[in-house]
Amino acid sequence: MINGNRVTVVLPAYNAAKTLEQTYREIPFDIVDHVILVDDLSSDDTLHVAEELGISHIIRHRENLGYGGNQKSCYNKALELESDIVVMLHPDYQYTPRLIHSMCYLIANGVYEVALGSRILGKGALKGGMPFYKYVANRILTLTQNILMNQKLSEYHTGFRAFSGRVLKSINYNLNSDDFIFDNQMLAQIFYKGFDIAEITCPTRYFEEASSIDLKRSMVYGLGVMKVSLQYMLQRLKLSKFEIFEKQVDPNSEFFKD
Repeated sequence: MINGNRVTVVLPAYNAAKTLEQTYREIPFDIVDHVILVDDLSSDDTLHVAEELGISHIIRHRENLGYGGNQKSCYNKALELESDIVVMLHPDYQYTPRLIHSMCYLIANGVYEVALGSRILGKGALKGGMPFYKYVANRILTLTQNILMNQKLSEYHTGFRAFSGRVLKSINYNLNSDDFIFDNQMLAQIFYKGFDIAEITCPTRYFEEASSIDLKRSMVYGLGVMKVSLQYMLQRLKLSKFEIFEKQVDPNSEFFKD
């Protein structure tokens, strides 16, 4: 807890048995109140490792819902626990949990309500082993997104994010895709609601056990990113309307609290 703010770390897990313990051991429990792991029907021992570690809140999907579907379960549970700050951390140890302090204090002290760990600020991406073609694609996509969305993020594709509970209650993330494009839709919704987003430089690690998507899925993802950015631009210009921006969060929802 920080300044009376309950802090929850969510771990969207899929086949993370080899890296989960190392990730979990580095979570700063001096400020973290809850850890939620959602297992998206892994085929390895992720669930067993989570139970052995004594993770307080474990959810297992009965079917594989995808990366976005996993995050929906994570955030829904975090709001059910009345979390004031929610940190999404990949349990594949690609991002260091040691930055949770920095990200959470930005939110707890009222400086920002969203903080991203950026692999692109500084030289963390290539130094950490990001494949060069992915780095180039990241830079091209980010430049295009910034132009279409009139923003200045260093990247939109990081898997290390922290949100205030107010932000999560303000956007209808449950309408988003269950696939990888969920992350971009969520950032577009946050910007559309008028929230500013902070970034801090984040070292990253690329190794065999770290999660990644193949070239075909990367291309599908890239096209999805462009679609979301265009939708955002058209919505802001009032030239069209899209459900993810239009449909309001139900104030009677069990997750909505003043």
